[in-house]
Amino acid sequence: MTVVTRFAPSPTGFLHIGSARTALFNWLYAKHTGGRFLLRIEDTDRARSTEAAIAAILDGLTWLELLWDDEVSYQFSRAARHAEVAHQMLAAGNAYYCYCSPKDLEEMRAAQRAAGKPIRYDGRWRDRDPREAPPGVMPVIRLKALQSGQTVIKDAVQGEVRVDNAQLDDMVLLRADGTPTYMLAVVVDDHDVGVTHVIRGDDHLNNAFRQVQIIRAMEWAEPVYAHIPLIHGPDGAKLSKRHGALGIEAYRDMGFLPAAMRNYLLRLGWGHGDDEIISTDQAIEWFDLPGIGRSPSRFDMAKLTNLNAHYLREMSDAELIPLAMSGLEAKLGGKTDPAGVDRIGRGLNGVKQRSRTLLELVDNLAFYARSGPPAIVDDKARAQLTADAKKLLSKLSSTLEANVSHWDAQQIENAVRRFAEMEKLKLGQVAQPLRVALTGSTVSPGIFEVMTILGASETRQRLVAAAG
Repeated sequence: MTVVTRFAPSPTGFLHIGSARTALFNWLYAKHTGGRFLLRIEDTDRARSTEAAIAAILDGLTWLELLWDDEVSYQFSRAARHAEVAHQMLAAGNAYYCYCSPKDLEEMRAAQRAAGKPIRYDGRWRDRDPREAPPGVMPVIRLKALQSGQTVIKDAVQGEVRVDNAQLDDMVLLRADGTPTYMLAVVVDDHDVGVTHVIRGDDHLNNAFRQVQIIRAMEWAEPVYAHIPLIHGPDGAKLSKRHGALGIEAYRDMGFLPAAMRNYLLRLGWGHGDDEIISTDQAIEWFDLPGIGRSPSRFDMAKLTNLNAHYLREMSDAELIPLAMSGLEAKLGGKTDPAGVDRIGRGLNGVKQRSRTLLELVDNLAFYARSGPPAIVDDKARAQLTADAKKLLSKLSSTLEANVSHWDAQQIENAVRRFAEMEKLKLGQVAQPLRVALTGSTVSPGIFEVMTILGASETRQRLVAAAG
């Protein structure tokens, strides 16, 4: 059997963290088993489905590098096929016409509420002759659901789960206007493309009890269900925007790397011993459904950021430089000159050790990109350039010019240390204003490394500018 998984989002909003994790688990399981991963856009809700949401979903999956097999399918385009199955069930006696008007249904619900009963369809047209239908009412087609016993599902994550059939009503399969409901459409679409494993959030577990009744009525093969616990915020409450539940594109724009995001999403609810840093190749080798836990996982922005910092440090300069240059061009509003490109290439390793995201990397590299004094936007940094500090920098500039014959880190360090001793200052009292003058910040790679990369001329130019 070839494993076929699918990710089937509704295009009514962005691709959020929970959906991205569901896509990842489906993708990994297909890769792990040598199967196929399909993408279906469930756009049957025409009022809420948007092209912008579809684009965001496709863009988010592409950024995460979770590429699907075959063409994207769109549920709405298959409405005729869904209706065909509803009529097949009608002909087989597994469904029936219901002629309840909206008024009938509202009165039914009101009576149930008044009596303290569960709100569900009471089956009044289940065995009634359609010839008794009132004039002018277009019928819906309802499933003739089982009324006794239990529906049992052996879920690959939740274990054996069951529900009394008396709790399930005769749900609508086909609306009065001939359009299918989600419950019908998803079952038909999964069957027609041969989905073998339905891996999705456990908020769909109640749907599974209803959907499996359609499958059994049609005598189709049942997929393996795997319902994943939802993601909660750090406080244990359901994940929301206040916890950082943004669209996946927001994390990209904040400077997170797709490999880090995949690793983090993988560990939200799945584990392999004590392993935390798991490459994508390793994840494909290890991933299996028994590794998914039954308890909700908790989203932790600090953990994601720390994990991203690891991946940033581990990236080769060859991979990272194009990303950095693109970010710098956007930040600085233009291309970097050749001297700046050279400085960035030589300074990248030192900067990436101190950066947690691509945005931080770009911010921390900006002082290398352009010649001339760096922008100082931080009050703490600006406070370092007192009148006394400016005099000190002016004297240091002259000292460096006179005493450093070969511009390398060791000679520069020796000269700066001797200068601090002559001025009866601690090294830090010289290094901090020096750092601000050269980088615009109180935090940077080692100052002697920075001076070496900037070069003698650029260093002196910045010191003179700061001293003025």
